[in-house]
Amino acid sequence: MERDAVLESVFTPVHPATTFEETVERLGTAIRTGILPAGSRLPAERMLADELGISRSTLRQALTTLVQSGHLIALRGRSGGTFVTERPPLAETSAMPLGADAWALLDYRVAIETGATVLAGERAKPLDLDRLDRLVERMTEVVDFDIYRRADIRFHIGLAEAARSPRLVSAMTEVQGRLSELITRIAHPPEVLNHANDQHRRLVRLLRRQDAVRAVALIREHIEGTEHILAGLL
Repeated sequence: MERDAVLESVFTPVHPATTFEETVERLGTAIRTGILPAGSRLPAERMLADELGISRSTLRQALTTLVQSGHLIALRGRSGGTFVTERPPLAETSAMPLGADAWALLDYRVAIETGATVLAGERAKPLDLDRLDRLVERMTEVVDFDIYRRADIRFHIGLAEAARSPRLVSAMTEVQGRLSELITRIAHPPEVLNHANDQHRRLVRLLRRQDAVRAVALIREHIEGTEHILAGLL
């Protein structure tokens, strides 16, 4: 595929920390805007991973996510490869991009989640963290998104409960309820859910060590990952 400056911008290195989610956003946005038109073929896996500056395993996860959400199709054989589908979901007239209210909610979420993480790092009791670990295991075992999401909501509210702040619990409950209105509008491939839940597991470990600095950095990475996925698939 011959590239102009706009198309070339799609195939530049991805930032570290949220490489998986940003890759989904980068390619999903390119599909939504028509930079990668319907039927176009992506570069070979090794070449694309090199251009994006990511590992091939991370690239495979991102491509699988976009295949499962209906944006890409993978074909085998001599003329195979990874192609933009003829009618990607983001090309439909019903697609609704994130607006100012959605971004305001995501900003509010940053404040609530990072604040809860700081206080949980200082105040969480072993029983609080045990409950969070059980929710992580529940999310690991389920394949139904509705069940996963209920445990996910309970995890984040549990984080606020571990902060010993009733107002934070109330704010977290509001944020998670409003966030569900956005999250239910996108596909939920296992790769996305497993990646998010791995971050949940790592967060609990950091809270057990009372490593608030790294815990806050991780929850910010977790939230940023959601933002990339939403931006790429809406």
